[in-house]
Amino acid sequence: MDHEKWLAYAREIYTLSQSGLTYNAKPFHEDEDAFDIERYRRLQEISAEIIAQHSMLATEEVMSTFAMQRGYPTPKVDVRGAIIQNGEILLVKELADGRWSMPGGWADIGESAAEMVIREVKEESGFDVKIDRLVGVFNNNRSEPRDLFHAYKLVFLCTIIGGEPRGSYETLQVGFFPLRELPILSTSRTNQRILDEVMAHYNNPSRTAFYE
Repeated sequence: MDHEKWLAYAREIYTLSQSGLTYNAKPFHEDEDAFDIERYRRLQEISAEIIAQHSMLATEEVMSTFAMQRGYPTPKVDVRGAIIQNGEILLVKELADGRWSMPGGWADIGESAAEMVIREVKEESGFDVKIDRLVGVFNNNRSEPRDLFHAYKLVFLCTIIGGEPRGSYETLQVGFFPLRELPILSTSRTNQRILDEVMAHYNNPSRTAFYE
């Protein structure tokens, strides 16, 4: 069985265990069942062990990540800014893996999706942008490689209105690339499926937002 299938099983086990821990505690459950809590925690350990076996992470690292995800498990949100200028797309080189993606990142509490993408593009590329429209909402469960946690990716078509290209503490370089001459992509952040939809929206302003 390939490691992607194992990861899918591990994520499902984690989700079930986290739901069990949430709903077996106050305020959902007045009297905690110590035996159930112990079983759900063991399921988390099993999930972490599976992930560690099929990744470069240690079991302790996975458990530490699990510990930050309190309450009912829900998808995370990633935002990306798609900027096309003179037929070329803006990409940033990620410090994390040395590959390229559209600027963006995980959503922060307290900001709208629009505010987040404008801030992320500025932080990672140096450019000020305005949002033209939503390209689509992508489900990372349908893309490889899969992330540890389920996530939705919101991609916005943007236009540069100021600023200068520069890297950041998360990005090494900034550049514009022809769509047929792309560098190696950081596919968990930006993949060809998303780029195809971005170009379809760029070429057809009346195209409706993609979703799945």
